[in-house]
Order: sequence, then structure tokens, then C-alpha cells
Amino acid sequence: MHGDGDDMDNMISLEMTMFFLILTGFAVRRLGLVGDRGKEGITDLVVNLILPCNIIKSFLIEFNTKILHSFLNILLISMFLQFGCILLAKLLYGKMQTDRSKSLQFGIICSNAGFLGNPVAEGVYGQMGLALASIYLIPQRIVMWSEGLAIFSKEIDKKQILKKVLLHPCIIACEIGLLLMLTQCPLPTAVKTFVGNLGDCNTILSMLVIGMIVSDIRLKEILDRDIIIYTVIRLLIIPALVYLPCTWLGLPEKVVGASTLLAGMPAGATTSMLALKYHSDEKFATNLVIFSTAVSVLTIPLWARIL
Repeated sequence: MHGDGDDMDNMISLEMTMFFLILTGFAVRRLGLVGDRGKEGITDLVVNLILPCNIIKSFLIEFNTKILHSFLNILLISMFLQFGCILLAKLLYGKMQTDRSKSLQFGIICSNAGFLGNPVAEGVYGQMGLALASIYLIPQRIVMWSEGLAIFSKEIDKKQILKKVLLHPCIIACEIGLLLMLTQCPLPTAVKTFVGNLGDCNTILSMLVIGMIVSDIRLKEILDRDIIIYTVIRLLIIPALVYLPCTWLGLPEKVVGASTLLAGMPAGATTSMLALKYHSDEKFATNLVIFSTAVSVLTIPLWARIL
């Protein structure tokens, strides 16, 4: 019982810390301390440097067959989920005769798990949670630049897709991390400290950016039927469809937990970026990202409590 009490205290502490960080991001944006370019700059810094360092750090653990089994489990879960999300997106929005259809389909297939999911998985399940998240995200990153991009552009350049996937900083970090874990090759102390210190900034900067995104919310514009239905599907139904069968199959607790949390992430900023690039109702796409992100501030702690 004492252990359960400690877990609950840690969960409450994590929730409060993330809430205050999000609130800080909200405040600095509303006060004008960070503008659009500043928000984009911080996001690029996280994706291209901080998060890759965090991923490499997560793999600096002792390797055994149990870890390999967990990695294979979460990789298979992610692959099945991506396939299911592609079918679900076509079923729900494939016949919708507006530009909204593209953003809604992309938002079902590709969530913000790569940006928001990593710090949440690490916060709830520690270093192993982050390593599992890194493996989980490999299929999503492949689908994002293939099926996801094709929704907007209506064409697929296989060489460009391969280049985008292989050269993505987070994929490169996964490859380096897996190599270090499999070989158990120790990093020099200075390098390990450097990578670790940069990686430790991930949660702080990610939550600040989430707060900045939420600060752009405009209720009159954003309370849209399509956006609300999408948000319920993305944040509640999809993670439930992951949680129930994984629990029934008796998979390891951290695998079930990380998979469910990552499946319940909001629409990613890439949705609005691609909508803008391909002239596809970027205002609706942006509202989709902002509203689902704002609601996820409530649903992510809810799923964490359930798990």
C-alpha cells in the first residue's frame, strides 16, 4: 500500500509540474514575451536537438531479452494502430467533400506523439518509457511522410519519403541509441553528461510550447462540430481501442501504458503546416491542433490515472 501511495504522489507531482509549465508557456505567449517566430524556433530546437539527445539518453540502459521483447511488442502495437488509423480516417472522412477532410484524415493518422508523447511517457514510466516511446514512433514517422503526405499532395515520391524518414533527427537518434544499447558501449563521461543535460530540457521546453499553442485558442472560432468530434475520437476512443485489447492480451504494464498514452495524443502541428503548404483550409487545421491540444491537457492526466 505504501508503494501505491508513493506512485500516486509522484503522479500528482508530475501533473502539477506539467500544468505549471504549460501555464507558464501560456503566460509568456499572452504577455508577448515570445512571438510566432520564437515559438517556431523553440519547436525546431526541441525536434532537431533536445529530443534526439533525450532519445539517445533513454537507450543508455542495461540490455536484456525482456527489454527486447517489450520493444518488439510496442513496435507491433504501433504498426497495427497505424494501419487501423489509416482505415478509420478513410472511413470517417474519406468521402467528405471539403478541404477539412485532409486535415481530419491526417490528424487521425498522425498525432503529436512525437513532440508531446515523449515527455509524458518519460514522466510516467521513466527512462524505459521514453525508450518505448521512441520505438513506438518509428511506424508513425514512416506513415506521416508517406500516406499522411499523400493526403495533402495526392502524390508520393518514394525517394523523398525515404530521405525524410532516414534523415529525421529522431530516427537517427533511435539508430544511435539502439546501437549503444545493443553493444553496451559506454560513452565518455563528458559526452554522456552533455547528452543527458540537453535531453533533460525536453519536458520543460515541450510543455512551454504546448502552453503557447493553447494560448492561441479563440472559443468562438474553435467550437466547431467537426473539431469536437475529432477530438473525442483522437483523445478518448483511439487510446481506448489500444488499451482494452492490450490489457486483455496481458502485455507488460509499461508497454500497455506507453502505447495507450501515445495513442491518446492530440493533432500535431504538422497538420496545420501541411494544410498551409498545400492550400487546404489552414485556419481549420490550426484550430484542430489548438483545440485538441487544449483538451489533451485534461485527458492525458486522466489516462495516466487509469493506467
